[in-house]
Amino acid sequence: QAQLVEHGGGLVQAGESLRLSCVASVSISRINTMAWYRQAPGKERGLIARVMAGPRKDYAETVKGRFTISKDNANRTLYLQMNNLKPEDTAVYYCNAGPPFNLWGPGTQVTVSA
Repeated sequence: QAQLVEHGGGLVQAGESLRLSCVASVSISRINTMAWYRQAPGKERGLIARVMAGPRKDYAETVKGRFTISKDNANRTLYLQMNNLKPEDTAVYYCNAGPPFNLWGPGTQVTVSA
């Protein structure tokens, strides 16, 4: 059964960095679109970064220039490098894989203190 599991969340201070990883139990080379979403308390889950065939990458304006998404097909892993973290980045971060699997990971908590 195909699964995604996120790693790398934690508690950091503002200005610090974290790298999230999302490991898949199946090959991700055929998945054209993979993405990172986040959900803060009381807010809806929203797209923050995605990588598509090409590769083409899109970022939400709130993270552009600070976050970098990358996909390692050989290691079945999606990464999110997060630099210059801000308290407003505090959220649960979710990995998503598009067709043919259409999967979500369980999420990893990122907390940024001021």
